[in-house]
Amino acid sequence: MNFQTWEWVVAVLGALLVGVAKTGITGLSLLFVALFAAIMPARLSTGVVLPLLITGDVVAFFLYRRHARWSHVWRLVPWAAAGVVIGAFALGHMDDRQARNAIGIIVVGLAALHVIRRARVAVPEAKHPPWYAWVMGILAGFTSLVSNAAGPLMVIYLLAMRLPKMEYMGTGAAFFLIMNLFKFPFMVGLGLITRDSLMFDVALAPAVVVGAMLGRWILGRIDQRLFENIALGLTLVAGARMLL
Repeated sequence: MNFQTWEWVVAVLGALLVGVAKTGITGLSLLFVALFAAIMPARLSTGVVLPLLITGDVVAFFLYRRHARWSHVWRLVPWAAAGVVIGAFALGHMDDRQARNAIGIIVVGLAALHVIRRARVAVPEAKHPPWYAWVMGILAGFTSLVSNAAGPLMVIYLLAMRLPKMEYMGTGAAFFLIMNLFKFPFMVGLGLITRDSLMFDVALAPAVVVGAMLGRWILGRIDQRLFENIALGLTLVAGARMLL
């Protein structure tokens, strides 16, 4: 891929944020999606980001697998798989402008949901009916396939389940590793993962690993609210830019 220097800088920063989001600050997931969509065609960016996500998922799963609550993982996976299939059909019928608009809408919408979730986090969560997992799973699978931006949905779901911090990280790592591996052949079939895109991912993979180590280090060492405010602000700007 023929990128200018500033575009390489953005790509490396995006890869670092993939790693940090996987092991530390989950609110960053919207930001790296917007960064990659800003330097390449929106549809292509979804295929480029996926192998980077899988790299981060492997590291996160290795670090937090002991804490995974598998009952939550298996409750979500079948519905997320259905959402992936629906998303693959939708993405296959979108041109680049439509994909960019869809990603912009999803990014802005999920950023708003993230703010709403934070405003309600202090309120004791009620027990959720079985359909809650079905709906969140389908939405997560669809959003993940179309824009790789299912992170905020999982934040909402896992916090609603009132999981302790380490169980939250372990459950999320297990779920996303399974779902992103499931997505891979769909992205290949859509022509969004190619030999060239994989070579680009190989070049960025070390940045993902460095970001993952950094994320683990800063987990619990930074004011989460301030960091998420900055990330959400930049994400809203990036999402609005895609819509415009």
